[in-house]
Amino acid sequence: MRKVVHKWFWAWDYDKEEVWLNEMAAKGLALVGTDFCKYEFEECTPGEYGIQIEMLDCNAKSESGRQYISFVEETGAEHVGSWLRWVYFRKKLACGEEFRLFSDKDSLIQHLKKIIAFLMFLGILNLWIGVFNVIIGAANGTVNFPLGSLNIVIGAMAIGGAVKLKKKKSALENERMISE
Repeated sequence: MRKVVHKWFWAWDYDKEEVWLNEMAAKGLALVGTDFCKYEFEECTPGEYGIQIEMLDCNAKSESGRQYISFVEETGAEHVGSWLRWVYFRKKLACGEEFRLFSDKDSLIQHLKKIIAFLMFLGILNLWIGVFNVIIGAANGTVNFPLGSLNIVIGAMAIGGAVKLKKKKSALENERMISE
């Protein structure tokens, strides 16, 4: 039996999304497909799979994206879905085994840097477009004003998410320095 769930996660909350997907797998629902805000599950043995999410440097459908997905699949993981630069993997777990794409602090820090850079770009772009549209809309009394305001809100949220991840990255960098 397949089950489809529609759920929203912000890019800066990818770790919450990952926890939720692993909780679903622990309940006996393994991820088999994903799209924008859409998750498709099928029944499995509870705890049979571990799920990991990663943002790639490029689109998952690009040549280098496909090469990276193949590389991860060589480790025994299964690519179950992609959305733009986000990829979703699942792996059958042996008793007590854990599935981790980022095995050390450095690789996780690099992953966070990718997401932060993406969110900053998205935020600044939306702020710029928003301010431009607000000015045009205010001058002309057109629909640009509410759309521009929406762009400003989206831009501010993306930058806020980047700041949240930057704090997490800084904490990891501090832990790394202490452990060295």
